[in-house]
Amino acid sequence: MSANGSIDEKKAVDVHIAVAEKEVDTAAQLAAGLEDLTPEESDRIRRKIDWHILPLMCVLYWIQFMDKTTLGSSAILGIRTATHLTTNQYNWLGTIFYLSYLVFEYPQNLALQRFPVGKWMSINIFVWGIALCSHAACKNFGGLFTVRLILGACEGSITAGFLIVSSMFYTRKEQTLRVGYWFLMNGTAQIISGFLSFGTLHIKTEKFEPWQWLMVITGLLTLICAVCYWFLFPDSPTTAWFLTPAERAMAVKRIQENQTGVENKHFKMDQFYEALTDPKTWLFALFSALDNVPNSLTNQRSIIVSGFGFTNLQTTLLGCVDGVIEIVTIFTGVRLAARIPNSRAYVGAVYFLPNILGVLLINFLPWENKVGLLFAQWLTGVGTTGFVLSLSWLSSTTAGHTKRVTTNAIMLIAYCIGNAAAPFMWQAKYSPRNHVPWTIIGICYLICPNLLLLIRFILHRENKRRDAEGPDEKWEDVYIEVVLPDGTKAERKVDKEFMDLTDRQNRDFRYVL
Repeated sequence: MSANGSIDEKKAVDVHIAVAEKEVDTAAQLAAGLEDLTPEESDRIRRKIDWHILPLMCVLYWIQFMDKTTLGSSAILGIRTATHLTTNQYNWLGTIFYLSYLVFEYPQNLALQRFPVGKWMSINIFVWGIALCSHAACKNFGGLFTVRLILGACEGSITAGFLIVSSMFYTRKEQTLRVGYWFLMNGTAQIISGFLSFGTLHIKTEKFEPWQWLMVITGLLTLICAVCYWFLFPDSPTTAWFLTPAERAMAVKRIQENQTGVENKHFKMDQFYEALTDPKTWLFALFSALDNVPNSLTNQRSIIVSGFGFTNLQTTLLGCVDGVIEIVTIFTGVRLAARIPNSRAYVGAVYFLPNILGVLLINFLPWENKVGLLFAQWLTGVGTTGFVLSLSWLSSTTAGHTKRVTTNAIMLIAYCIGNAAAPFMWQAKYSPRNHVPWTIIGICYLICPNLLLLIRFILHRENKRRDAEGPDEKWEDVYIEVVLPDGTKAERKVDKEFMDLTDRQNRDFRYVL
């Protein structure tokens, strides 16, 4: 063993290498000696996993996006007047959420590696549910600032946790679809939030305003979700309550083709440094930052649409269309990427074209053409598909649990930077046309598809280099001690896929494109 705890790559192939349990993936014992699954067995296990975790993931992603956008929905429900917010203070409420998300993102990822994923997420969901309900008690900027900060800190665990869970339970091809399925719930959240906002506008109570009702209703839904997650959401396929012991072993064997393992609770410093020195880590991070500058529209969209001349009631209902567009575009995008081999970058790049057209129309259509401007804004929602594909792509091109946790954290920190900086583009002096922020958004939409294509070029070139090297035989004779049913101990060979190797260490690893 080397000093940093990883397996010494200089060992000869024919040397019998014994490793400690903490150095290999948690699934190594389950997978050791298990024969390959038939396609029928694999499909049966996948369907069982889908039925038990995919609905929970979809519901929570709907809840978290709805909660995150309650500020934007409340903008036309009276929150700015009731709490005496200036334009700059309102922008700060959008920014502090993502600054808090940013600060806590890596600690959240470390906690997700150290503690049971499902339990850690449920605790965070419960705390942010309380914080959301507390919005209704806030009377000024200071109170709202505090609860938004707590909201950002807690929600930082969700996307990171989902990426980890998706890589634990699904093959790389399946991950693209599943990440798309739970991410398109953002669109569902916009639809439901639009109807909730419409409904709360009709609630007439003397000392409780519509925006306060919205916060309390969404907060209660979040608290219910937290309880469900504590009891129902699995921490890992090795402990999933809905799988029998034999099925757990099959679930682990099923994802062997990913060559990424399930998880390893031991933090490995060498993998951390590798993540920091891997160029693709920073290319994905740059893409994430730039792609989320336009996400500032989340809190501005209702204000912009209202500025087109629509009433508050019309604005709340028109927000539902944004949700429909997001659902349709993400669904079609991930289906295309899953159906066409090695097409993630191409599909993501193509889906940015309507965004670019939308920005041009918003900048150059006559201001009197309210319907045209509205449709142009709807076009700018199509490119969300690119970010969804990038999430699953990064997860499936990174191996080694510590490395995967680190790269996920870096990408989501970059996501926060883009979201945190962008609200300040929207200054009162730029309204009503907002040419400056829309131009910045357009530049981001031009750079992002080119970044996806650059990442693809780099990964494709690396695959060709590895093809020319021949098979990697450095890790063919590694063993771990296992306890047999009768209590005796024996050594079992560990498959390379469950040795918690990084994508750089395992030269047989091939990057999906």
